[in-house]
Amino acid sequence: MQSAKMIVGLVGGGIALAAAVFAAAVYIVNTVEQPKYRAIVTDGDIEIRDYPALVVAEVETTGDRQLAVKNGFRPLATYILGKERAGDPIAMTAPVTQERETIAMTAPVVQSRVNGQHGGDTWHVRFFMPSQHTLDALPKPAGAGIRLKNIPATRRAAIRFSGGATDALMSEKEARLRDWLVRRGTKSSGSATYAYYNAPFTPGPMRRNEVWLEVGE
Repeated sequence: MQSAKMIVGLVGGGIALAAAVFAAAVYIVNTVEQPKYRAIVTDGDIEIRDYPALVVAEVETTGDRQLAVKNGFRPLATYILGKERAGDPIAMTAPVTQERETIAMTAPVVQSRVNGQHGGDTWHVRFFMPSQHTLDALPKPAGAGIRLKNIPATRRAAIRFSGGATDALMSEKEARLRDWLVRRGTKSSGSATYAYYNAPFTPGPMRRNEVWLEVGE
C-alpha cells in the first residue's frame, strides 16, 4: 500500500512539474514582445509577411548552427540584462534569429579554412529590440562584439513549425518553403533566417520555430 501511494505521489508530482513547465513556456512566449508584421499571403503554415523597420542587437559567431546560436545568445543576453554596461535592463523579446553570412561570388574561385574560434560557417545571431527603443537611445554595448543596427522594412516568406530545432528538421522546412516559393514563381534572396521563439527548457512539441526567406514584391 505504501509503495502504491509513493508511485501515485511520484506520478502526481511528475504531472504537476510538466504542467508547470507548460504554463511557464506558454507564459513566456505569449508575454514577450514580438516584431509586428502584416500577413500578405497565408497558406496553412506558410505566410508571406511585411515587417517594418526594426532595431536589433547582433553578434557574429562561427561554428555549426546549434553551437553558433548558443554562443551568440550568451553575449546578447548579457547585454539586454545590463550586466556589463551602464543603463537599465532591456525587456526580452522573441524570436532569437540566426542567419548564415553570405559572401558575394567573385573570380577566381579559391578555397580556404575559416579561422573562427570554432571553425565552420559564420553566423549573425540577433535579438530584436523592443519597439519603444530607437537605435540612438539604446545603451551602448560594453565591448566591440555586439553591434546595434537598423534593419530596413522587409518582405519575408515564413514557415512555422514545432519540434526540437535539429539540423534535419530545419533543412526539411527550409526546402519546403523554397519549393513553395518556386511553385508560386516568387523569388527569394540571401540566406535563410532561423527563428527560435521559446526558452531552452520548452518541450519540443510546444516549441515554435520558423524559417524566413526574404522575397521580392
